[in-house]
Amino acid sequence: MDKILKTKRKVRFQDCDPFNHLNNSKYLEYFINVREDQIAEHYDLDIFKYMRTTGLSWVVASNQISYLKPAFTMETVLVESQLIQFTDNLLLVEMKMWNENETELKAILWIKFIHYDIQAKKTAAHSDDLMKLFQSVVLPVDQPVFENRFLEIIQSLKAKVNA
Repeated sequence: MDKILKTKRKVRFQDCDPFNHLNNSKYLEYFINVREDQIAEHYDLDIFKYMRTTGLSWVVASNQISYLKPAFTMETVLVESQLIQFTDNLLLVEMKMWNENETELKAILWIKFIHYDIQAKKTAAHSDDLMKLFQSVVLPVDQPVFENRFLEIIQSLKAKVNA
């Protein structure tokens, strides 16, 4: 199974500010919508069907995002995501938004999801099947702190340009 998932999306007019930039809050919508589509397509995990049949789902516990370059109205962007860490009730996903050719990084996001029992209104442990799935697709990163990971990515991109 692929560990880094990639999807192209067009930035829509209604999601942009008066400068024709994707509105800051809309980045989160693009990232989450793409991730939902990716895990359904690549991992055969429809989170809405899962919620209806189990009463369990994931809620966003935190977001850490850095904006580097604007995404413009009607621009095609490439969104990539990867699971970088998991526990029995937590997922940490790293997402990046690039230009269509992956030559310009626009934003980096870490999003933490908590597995949640909707009826009991409390966290819930992942099933053995989910833990096996996560083990098969996790791609840990060297830096456990978002700011350090951000700097590592930026330095790596600069090194590629200067090479």
